[in-house]
Amino acid sequence: MEAQQQSIFTQFQARYFTLGKLNMQTPAVWLVCHGYGQLASYFIRHFQSLADAGHYVIAPEGLSRFYLEGFSGRVGATWMTKEDRQSDIDNYVRYLSAVYAAATKEHPSRPLHLLGFSQGVATISRWAALSGQAFKELVLWAGVFPPDLPVELSAAGLKDSRISIVYGTEDPYIKENHLQEQKQVFSKMGLQPSIISFPGKHEISGEILKTYFTH
Repeated sequence: MEAQQQSIFTQFQARYFTLGKLNMQTPAVWLVCHGYGQLASYFIRHFQSLADAGHYVIAPEGLSRFYLEGFSGRVGATWMTKEDRQSDIDNYVRYLSAVYAAATKEHPSRPLHLLGFSQGVATISRWAALSGQAFKELVLWAGVFPPDLPVELSAAGLKDSRISIVYGTEDPYIKENHLQEQKQVFSKMGLQPSIISFPGKHEISGEILKTYFTH
């Protein structure tokens, strides 16, 4: 007799971090998703230039944490693995919606910008396409838009937003073929993203954030 997989819905506690202040004068709210093996408490520090410009930054954390090496020491988080993949996606889409609602409940009308880094690119892209939440901009930093999202669904969710692809020219994970594939994906949606590169590796550049995303 084979084991049968079962599923339940349950309440759970999860954390997120914020940077800056949110009020009626805040020019923009940023929902930012970290990469594989990172923690939101450290990741959010890269966005000080946005906070210095008056923006409000919200950094959720992947719902699964693990030791980066062995059974002790530094801890990282991940948004999903290949195991029970769709459940992980469904869970983090609901979680991101709950985080955004909780973090902006006092002033929910401020313009929303989205940014994903590395693994977080697929995470924030799925939320952008599936949540129904309006936003002004989607920034895909050192990662790949998920190819499994239906073109029609993605186009409908992104059509009113600005799309930017950002990468370091020395990033070992981003090759020219990746950029060409991304351009083709967005071309099928009828969208033309901005391409921004900088001399750097697999990292967030505070200078690029300040130059391109604080206005």
